[in-house]
Amino acid sequence: MADGVPMTSSRPYLIRAMYDWIVDNNLTPYLLVDATREGVQVPNNYVDDGRIVLNIGPGASRDLDLGSEEITFSARFNGQAMWVTAPIVAVSAIYAKENGQGMMFSDDNDSNQSGGLIDSSDGDTPPDDDGPDGGPKRPALRIVK
Repeated sequence: MADGVPMTSSRPYLIRAMYDWIVDNNLTPYLLVDATREGVQVPNNYVDDGRIVLNIGPGASRDLDLGSEEITFSARFNGQAMWVTAPIVAVSAIYAKENGQGMMFSDDNDSNQSGGLIDSSDGDTPPDDDGPDGGPKRPALRIVK
């Protein structure tokens, strides 16, 4: 393919692939969504600092559609059924609840750079390192390129 030829965003393809990988490993897929983006329909009382984490696992969502433009599904929040819509550009990350492994996405939607893998393991740091308060260091997400 020639340079300069516009391509569709890789983000929806990567989200679908990560979803399949997470579910195939019997883990729970979570989406981190920027709730301030246009077109996002989520329960506002679950939004924290402009973001919401959504469980899109087979047991928590119904009629899940991981489309090319948006992700839609039905879920229960505090016992009330609600239709959820998250445009693909509003998805900041998809990761497994149990171990934090997944993929983060950059805010630059026009770029085909999709971000990087995230890994909650702390493989680069010896286990005896102390955190800022002198206690054990807590695991944190890091970008793997």
